[in-house]
Amino acid sequence: MPKETKAGLYQGTIEKDANGNYFCGPYLLDYQTVEAYFKLGDRVSLKSIIKNTSRKSMETYPEKSMKFSFATENHN
Repeated sequence: MPKETKAGLYQGTIEKDANGNYFCGPYLLDYQTVEAYFKLGDRVSLKSIIKNTSRKSMETYPEKSMKFSFATENHN
């Protein structure tokens, strides 16, 4: 399970769009990770951001995060 962290590249709340994609701000989140460890509304800290290569979602979310964890305080 992802550990709680204080800082990261980006922090925000997990949301879900009409297509069933989980995202945080402008970033797509790894679907399986969210399903396994998180729920909608959880505040997360993104640890890595990579190019989204999925043809289904790359236009809406050009970047995605595979590594993220619970955030414990606001990013400065």
